[in-house]
Amino acid sequence: MTTLVPDILSANILVVDDQQPNVELLEKILADAGYGHVTSTTNPLEVCALHRQNNYDLILLDLQMPEMDGFQVIEGLKTSATDAYLSVVVITAQPGHKLRALQAGAKDFISKPFDLVEVTTRIHNLLEVRLLYKKLENYNKDLQHMVAERTAELRESEARYRSLTELASDWYWEQDENDTFTKVSGPVLEMLGIQVPALVGDDGVAYSGGWNEVERDALRAAIAARQPFLDFVFTRVGTDGAQRSFRVSGEPMINSACRFIGYRGVGVELLNK
Repeated sequence: MTTLVPDILSANILVVDDQQPNVELLEKILADAGYGHVTSTTNPLEVCALHRQNNYDLILLDLQMPEMDGFQVIEGLKTSATDAYLSVVVITAQPGHKLRALQAGAKDFISKPFDLVEVTTRIHNLLEVRLLYKKLENYNKDLQHMVAERTAELRESEARYRSLTELASDWYWEQDENDTFTKVSGPVLEMLGIQVPALVGDDGVAYSGGWNEVERDALRAAIAARQPFLDFVFTRVGTDGAQRSFRVSGEPMINSACRFIGYRGVGVELLNK
């Protein structure tokens, strides 16, 4: 996950300083560096409301201001921040204030008088971290949304399947992801061609099964492709020469992590009229 320079230069920045000349100097430095979304205020009392409205990617905050100093602004921002990552760079001429500002929650500091390289480098680096954080946050939200959607689909599928099994009277089966049968009832093993003892006819001669191989191959192909199938009809000729018809329905099983874990199905014998 990377952040491109155009993304950084499009970041939303607020400059806060009670001295208008300082504001104008920072605005010029940022404009010359290519930043196109910079606003400012000389009134620290406005900062929290402005941040709630605009959700700034970066706030350049002077510490020494009347009425409300930068430390008080940081505390106010903590309670009004729209996300967990508060991106504040403090501006100070007092070396002793730097550590205190970082402990209060600021992410970095810029010293007065301004050094052009220091200002642009610190701002660029912090914005890169901030925008990466936003991308990760958005990715997590998208992932949660996808999981919620898939969970809803699985629940709907389960409901449909429960209705399906209620209608099935002859057999039920489940396979794991390796096509190994884990639950079976009725003639399903023989139907799908799994290795089972050959049927023995009334005359004591082993009987191969009598399934229509074309139909059975089509059914196995659908299962191998992990495709659902509904009311698949196939036939079988018994040892007495009588033909019997069957109908089977099935679907792949997906767990909550959206991983294929096997296959399941139900079937009924169709009564000849």
